[in-house]
Amino acid sequence: MSTLQDKFTTEIAKALQTQLGVKNVNAVPSLKKIVVNMGVKDALADKSNIEKAAVLMGQITGQKAKVMKAKKAISAFKLREGDKVALMVTLRGKRMYDFYDKLVTIVFPRFRDFHGVRKESFDGHGNYTLGFAECTVFPEIDASKVEKIQGLEISIVTTAKDNNQGFELLKALGMPFVK
Repeated sequence: MSTLQDKFTTEIAKALQTQLGVKNVNAVPSLKKIVVNMGVKDALADKSNIEKAAVLMGQITGQKAKVMKAKKAISAFKLREGDKVALMVTLRGKRMYDFYDKLVTIVFPRFRDFHGVRKESFDGHGNYTLGFAECTVFPEIDASKVEKIQGLEISIVTTAKDNNQGFELLKALGMPFVK
């Protein structure tokens, strides 16, 4: 079985080139990186929540998560500048394509009553962001062992110049959009 990355370079890129009317093969939009963010609930109340969430994030992405700190203090949330509050992983290359393939072929079909992702979630530059209320939909996560249900956000960054190119790229890569 060929990987999604191989399939993109051999088949999908050529099809996109003719579909979008791009003359140069290198100008065809492609995936640049996938950024996975997780704001950790109760990170301030219990410091071990960051470590537990980091383990979950590592299982989901196959890569060690970077701990993000608060940029400014917010007294209403009892948040100080420099407090550890979130996790982030940036996927590139083979890991990025493998993660995208897993997202499209395994994770989305596991949702009950899933009719596709919204076309409106593009940012104007061809990048796509989607959020999950819980991370237990990923096959690596054993739901019975998760103490706190964490949500996460996935941003798919592309080299597309506009939303239309980004849409066509993700559709060609198998993203199930709402009809």
